[in-house]
Amino acid sequence: MNVIFISVRTGSSRLPKKALYEIQGKTTIEYLIDRLKKSKYAEKVIVCTTELKEDDILCDIAERNDIDYFRGSSPDKLMRWLGATEKYEVDFFVNVDGDDIFFDAGLADVCFEQCEYEHWCYYDLDFIDGQGQYNDVYGVSSHALNMVCESKQSDETEFIKPFFYEIEEYINIQKIVNVPDKYKKRKMRLTLDYEEDFEFFKTVIEYFLDNSKEMEFEDIVKYIEENPEVSNINWHREQDWKENQEKFI
Repeated sequence: MNVIFISVRTGSSRLPKKALYEIQGKTTIEYLIDRLKKSKYAEKVIVCTTELKEDDILCDIAERNDIDYFRGSSPDKLMRWLGATEKYEVDFFVNVDGDDIFFDAGLADVCFEQCEYEHWCYYDLDFIDGQGQYNDVYGVSSHALNMVCESKQSDETEFIKPFFYEIEEYINIQKIVNVPDKYKKRKMRLTLDYEEDFEFFKTVIEYFLDNSKEMEFEDIVKYIEENPEVSNINWHREQDWKENQEKFI
């Protein structure tokens, strides 16, 4: 089974409970869920969260939006994924972080297509490295995830990419290919980590809702590019985000 995992929890050091922030009566995580349901290949969208009481609300939201959820380790994202793959008999999944609320299902589908192509060519693809798009995306086989969880020496796995490269001689890793230009990052920041990010998302979403427009990814990008003052709301936070990411590399 091919699925999309939404990795999300309410505990965040920079912007606590950001998944529950509301824009016109709807939580940010629900905007993401709606977008991921449009995938052509994912058989399920599954919220992967923690066993902490504070994350009960995320499970309630999943149920309310007719998707599944799995609860596991708070610090160990990889073990959380492993439990979800076992429970739902997942062969391959694409991970989407819960703070990437404009993530487009089409980017996840690029990963599924790449995996299917390699399988058709009689190769098993274990890890697709899609770092560097507007939103980082990773495709992971259950085989590779099992190997990583058996070999890793830490349960602090929020930044997952290095764990797979540590065993690259044993698994098939590829960079993401055939990515449409619309997903290739330019001067706009599409991650919810700071108050300015929330103001950015709120501005964009309200524009589309107030004008009764569908929020297709290419239309979102076009609107932001044509209105640079919108991009400037949170672009200065990109360097802060990069410095935080570098702590895990």
